Amino acid sequence: MAPLVAMTCAGFSGYALLLTVAPLWAVEGGATTAGSGLVNGVLLLFTVLTQLLVPRALRRFGWGPVLAVGLALLGAPGVLLSLSDDLGVILGLSAVRGIGFGVLTVTGSAAVAALVVAERRGEAIGAYGLAVAAPNLVLLPAGPWIAESLGYWVVFTLSALPLAGIPAALRLASALRLSAPDLHPGATDPPDPGDPESAAYGRLLPPMLLLLAVTLAGGAVITFTPQMVDSPTVAAGGLLLMGLSAALSRWRVGALADRHGPRRFLLPLVPLTGVGMALVAWSVAGSDGVRVGSFLLAMLLIGLCYGGLQNLTLLVSFSAVSRRHHNLASAVWNVGFDAGTALGSVAVGVIAQLTSFTTAFLVAGAIAVATLPLALRRPATPATADADADADADADADAVEPSSD
Repeated sequence: MAPLVAMTCAGFSGYALLLTVAPLWAVEGGATTAGSGLVNGVLLLFTVLTQLLVPRALRRFGWGPVLAVGLALLGAPGVLLSLSDDLGVILGLSAVRGIGFGVLTVTGSAAVAALVVAERRGEAIGAYGLAVAAPNLVLLPAGPWIAESLGYWVVFTLSALPLAGIPAALRLASALRLSAPDLHPGATDPPDPGDPESAAYGRLLPPMLLLLAVTLAGGAVITFTPQMVDSPTVAAGGLLLMGLSAALSRWRVGALADRHGPRRFLLPLVPLTGVGMALVAWSVAGSDGVRVGSFLLAMLLIGLCYGGLQNLTLLVSFSAVSRRHHNLASAVWNVGFDAGTALGSVAVGVIAQLTSFTTAFLVAGAIAVATLPLALRRPATPATADADADADADADADAVEPSSD
């Protein structure tokens, strides 16, 4: 877990710095609101396309080469942004970064399942989630401030931090060769008639859609807060509060889900996402500026849901398939995460330009609430699950009581 955490922190540092700054850089070059929304949309489009190919790449080339190339593609292009603020150049470099980010996201969550037994998987996902959330907590709100106070070139230079994670990635690959030799090139992977890939996709769809809805809402807030809030201090404070609550929620809910099952925590977080988005919409609706108190409360609520549902839906995804499909589960989960974030950037940007940020955020909140029936369903498990999946299913049973410790 130690090299996984180090690699994740380095990779997500470069990602978090540019998530809000790259759209602002496009606006500096004359892009519209919709154009700036395309920046993260293109990034995440190529992320999603890459994520679908990562399980096959791991099988063919192994963890070490795939991780090293992914981190290089994520870290190097950001430095080149300093050469031009033209929207076309920014979109092209965002596409390359998306490929690297797709590799990082799928391999990171898949490594958790490979390294940790099912009984403690929620806790491990929480630790991994904290490594993801910590850079977002610090660098996502700091990015715009650094750009405006010290210069965009400082942000672009710091965005190369994923390159520093390559040594940790190679150590992680060595650890996985010892703990999960069946996940490497040349390993046999016979078909399992009791858990075919097509059935696995079907069981992974509900948690993916739940995740897509909450990341659509969260992606919209992250992308457009610096543009819709006049005060840089309030915008940074809101993003910091959202990042803090998301980090704590994603970290701690995993241990609770290990003891009580993830299902009972899904139910309240889905409608609470809609409440948070409605509160953000109301906070920015006034012509006299943002309502600071309600805006900060809304960011706290959205962060709580954003972080908690990330952990829970990943845990449900791993429980829904046998071990041989864990890389597939990681890929599908990450597709839901990044597709939702991309839609939150592009679709909400278009709606906001045609109407207002208030209307756009209300629409995003309604989409989140519409997924409530999926949270009410009992998570599916494979018909012939291995021991890992059986343990996950048992952990999710309503009758499970917490252990004495």
